[in-house]
Amino acid sequence: MRYVPTDPDPTDAELWRRAVEGEAEGFGVLFDRHSRAVYNHCFRRVGDWSAAEELTSVVFLEAWRRRAEVRLDGDSALPWLLGVAANVARNRNRARRRHRDALARVPDRPDASDHADDVAERLDAERAMARLLRLVRRLSPDDQDVLALCAADGLSYAQAAVALGVPVGTVRSRLSRAKARLRELAAKEPHAQGERLSALQSTQEEL
Repeated sequence: MRYVPTDPDPTDAELWRRAVEGEAEGFGVLFDRHSRAVYNHCFRRVGDWSAAEELTSVVFLEAWRRRAEVRLDGDSALPWLLGVAANVARNRNRARRRHRDALARVPDRPDASDHADDVAERLDAERAMARLLRLVRRLSPDDQDVLALCAADGLSYAQAAVALGVPVGTVRSRLSRAKARLRELAAKEPHAQGERLSALQSTQEEL
């Protein structure tokens, strides 16, 4: 079925409805809108850009597979997609030893010299994220999820509650606990405190 948009700027809910009806191109628009946010979330959770790319594909494959059974809460699909991303990233971390070779594959580059700067930047980002993750992974899995969604992805408390399937009050308490614990851990390494917490300084207040 050919995708013929009837609305120049359809909501995610409308695109999702069309995808359920078989319009794959409408789902492609959802991918274009949200794949970068999903990728960023996955990278923050696993600290490996190649693995984050693969996990992003897993998220959208899961979304396509479950499209008929999912009802979005509101017009945006992003909170639900990030909830799926949190789950697949957590599963990957649990199984990272078994899947290390598959998830760490680096795509072939025809001319590596043309991309040397980009590769160096990616490696620097991976190293910085690895240092941050060493602290974050000392939190409970639930606290890791809410910290990533609210402090890093910028979801409101309400949106994070949708992503995690918990009450808003639970999001608030988990986030407060996670930030306090992270400050406590960072305080024990004062030489790196600023660098490791820089990505987590601002938390979007509930709308």
